[in-house]
Amino acid sequence: MEAPGSSKKMIATQEEMVEAKVLLAYRDQCAHLLIPLNKYRHAELYLSWKCSSERDTYEKCEYELIMERMLQMQKIREREAQLKSQPIPLPPKTVNA
Repeated sequence: MEAPGSSKKMIATQEEMVEAKVLLAYRDQCAHLLIPLNKYRHAELYLSWKCSSERDTYEKCEYELIMERMLQMQKIREREAQLKSQPIPLPPKTVNA
C-alpha cells in the first residue's frame, strides 16, 4: 500500500497501528518506526536519552516526508503561476462587428 503522491511505501498495516494504539495523526509512512519507538519508550519509562537512536531514525523519516511534501507543493505552485501568466485567448472577431 502506498500513499498518493509519496515515494515511500506504507510498511505498517492498519491492524498493526490499531494494535499499537498509534494516533491517527501519526499513521503515515513512518509509523513502522514509531511502533517500536513507543514500545521502547514505555519500557524505559520515557527516559529520552535511552531511545535516542530510535527517535533519531523516526525523526529523520518524518523530516524526509515533510521535505518531499514541500517539494511537491512548490511544483504545484509553480505550475499554477505558469498557468496564470499565460494570456487568456480572446474569441475571434466576427465580420460585421
